[in-house]
Amino acid sequence: MIRAAFGVLGLLATTAVLASCTTDNATTSSALAANALDNAASVAEAAPARVDNFMLVDQNLEAHELYRLADAKAVVIVSHAAGDPEIRRLAPQLAALRDRYAAQGVELLLLNSNLKDTREALVAQDLRLPVLMDAHQLVGEQLGVTRSAELYIVDPKTWTVAYRGAAADAEPALKAVLAGQAPPAAGATKGLAIAFPERARQAQFAKISYARDVAPILERNCVGCHSEGGIGPFAMSNYDMVKGFAPMIREVIRTDRMPPYNADPHVGKFSDSKNMTAAEIKTLVHWIEAGAPRGDGPDPLGAKKIVAAEWPLGKPDLILDIPAYKVPASGIVDYQRPFSANPLTEGKWIRATTVKPGDRRAVHHVLTGWMKEAPKNGVSSETNWRGSVGGYAVGAESNVFGGDVGTFLPAGGAVGYQMHYTPYGKETVDKSQIGVYFRKDQPKYIMRSVVVIDTSIEIQPNSARHKEVAYVEFPKDALLYSAFPHAHYRAYSSDLWLQTPDGKKTLLLSLPRYDFNWQRSYNFAEPVKIPAGSKLIAHYVYDNSKRNPANPDPTIKVTWGEQSHEEMLFTSVSFRWLDETAEKQIDNDARFAETRLFGMMDDNLDGRLQKAEMRGQMGRMIGPFFERIDTSKDGNIDKAEMKAASALLPRRRPSNDGPNENTPLG
Repeated sequence: MIRAAFGVLGLLATTAVLASCTTDNATTSSALAANALDNAASVAEAAPARVDNFMLVDQNLEAHELYRLADAKAVVIVSHAAGDPEIRRLAPQLAALRDRYAAQGVELLLLNSNLKDTREALVAQDLRLPVLMDAHQLVGEQLGVTRSAELYIVDPKTWTVAYRGAAADAEPALKAVLAGQAPPAAGATKGLAIAFPERARQAQFAKISYARDVAPILERNCVGCHSEGGIGPFAMSNYDMVKGFAPMIREVIRTDRMPPYNADPHVGKFSDSKNMTAAEIKTLVHWIEAGAPRGDGPDPLGAKKIVAAEWPLGKPDLILDIPAYKVPASGIVDYQRPFSANPLTEGKWIRATTVKPGDRRAVHHVLTGWMKEAPKNGVSSETNWRGSVGGYAVGAESNVFGGDVGTFLPAGGAVGYQMHYTPYGKETVDKSQIGVYFRKDQPKYIMRSVVVIDTSIEIQPNSARHKEVAYVEFPKDALLYSAFPHAHYRAYSSDLWLQTPDGKKTLLLSLPRYDFNWQRSYNFAEPVKIPAGSKLIAHYVYDNSKRNPANPDPTIKVTWGEQSHEEMLFTSVSFRWLDETAEKQIDNDARFAETRLFGMMDDNLDGRLQKAEMRGQMGRMIGPFFERIDTSKDGNIDKAEMKAASALLPRRRPSNDGPNENTPLG
C-alpha cells in the first residue's frame, strides 16, 4: 500500500540500492506403554512409519521446517514441557550433545506440545536450544508423544523414526544410529505427562462432517483464491476436488504455507489476518487424517459456482492501462519504465487501488508515480514522481485506505511505472492494469509512507543465518497503519520493532518465515502510536545456504540489487503525522532527510556512524570523505556533521524496488 518519498540522501540510498519405530525391538513400545499415565497407554501409538513435514516456530520466533534438514545425518527431537525437572536437568546435557555432534551433521530440537505453556514461559527458561511451539499438537500427535523428555531420532534419508526412548539415553542411542548399529533398549522417561485432548476423541475424527464442518472452513479461508479464475492452482469447486487434493492441503497446513499469511499469531493483531483458528486447523487436518470422508448432507462447495471477480473491489472508477511489454522466455530483464497519460481533468482523492497483473508468472512488481509532465524521452524517472497510483508485488492484494485517510491524484500529467519482469521459460506479453477507486469527499488526513532500507547489505557465501538491521527515525508524533516487508529469494525472516525515546522496545510484526511468493501489507488492527524521537527497527535474516530451496547460488557473496537473484532489506510503512491534515500539509521528505542515511548504515544502533559501518556502495561513497566529515575527530560521524557535509556526497537517480505504494504528496 505504500511507496517511499525520498530526500536527497534517500535518493542516494536507494541507488546503492525438514525404520520403523520399533526397529524390530518390541521392548521400546512395551516400556513406553508401561510408563504411560492414566489412559495414555491405550491411545499412544507407536512412532509413525514416516514423520511428515512440518514447520514450527521456536520460542525466539525462528521458523524450523523439518524437511529443510534433509542433508543432516540425524534429527534429534526431544519432547518438552516448561518447568519439568527432568527437562531442566537434561537441558545442559542436550545442549552440549548438540554442540558435540553438530560437525557430524546432527540437528537437535525440543518440541513443546504442552497446551499449558506460553511462549513467554519458554523464553523465561533461557535454554540454549530451540523449543518448537507445537501449539496445535499436530506434530506431537503424529510422533505419539505422551511425556516430556521423550527422545525421537529421525533418519532424514527416509524420514522414519530410527529410535524412540528416553532423552536421558540420547548419546548412546545417537552413537548407535550414526554407526548403523542396533540402538540400546529404550528406557522409560521420567518427564511430566503431556495431555493431548484430541486423542480422547480420535475415534470421532471419521465423523467430522464435510458438509457442516469442513466445507464452511474452506469457504471462509480458501475459496477466495481457490476458485475458477482465482490465483490458487486448483478450484475447490466440490467435494471430489477437495478430496483429491486432501494430502496436499494437510501438508501446506502443517508447514504453515497456507493460508498465505506469514505474520506470527503470537505477535500483534492485524485487521487483515488470514490465519486460521486452532479449531479450524485441527478440524481440517484430523478430517484428512481420517480419510477425508464425504459423510451425509449436501455439498456446499458444489451447490454454487464461484468465479473470481475480475476486480475484487468492484468496477474501478479509473482503469490505467500499463503499456504492453513482451517478456522473453529467459534471461534477465532490466527494469522497464513506461508511462501513460493521466486522463483526470480534476484532482481526486484515492481510497483504494488494485493492480491486475497481465501475467502473474512474469510480473515481480509494479510501482507507480504521478508526474507533472510526460517525460520527453519516453522513459519514466522516479526522481519526478510525486505520488503513487497503486503498486504490486508477488502475492499482494488490493490496497484500501480506511477511515479518514487517503492520498491525492492531481489532474493531468502522466503516471509513470516501474515494471520488474522475471522470465519463466515462455515468451509472454504482459498487459497489466491498475484499478483506482476515488473518495467522494476530501479525507481529514493524509496517508504517508517511508521505507526502512539498507542498501549496504552484504551476505557471505554459504551463510545460513546472516543478519542485517536498519531503522527509520520519526521526528514528530505519528500513527502507524501498516508494514510491508520486502526482500528476495534468500530472505529467511523479518520483523519490525518500535523503540521509543525511553529505550523501551515493542515487537510489532514478526515473519518467522519470509515467503518471496507471498508479499503483502500487514495492517494493524489499531494504529500504533509512534512518539516523536522513536525508531522503527527492521531485522532481516537471510539464508544463503544450500538448505534454502529457493537459493539461486549459495556459493556467492550477495549484495543489494534490483534483480531477484540479488537481495534487499526494504520494509515500507504506512502512517500519518498527528500534526498534519489534508488542509495543512507538511514536507514529508524533509522530516526524514537528516536521519535516513543513519538508519540505513547505523548497524549498532548508536545514532552515529563508524568506519566499520562503511559497507556496500554507500560505504564506498562516504568512506573517502570520512575524516573530512568527522570534524570532531572522535572517530564518529554524528547527524550534525553529516548534515553539514551533505554537499560532499554525489547525487544519483534512485532505483526503487519493493512494494512501495501510495506516496502522499508533500
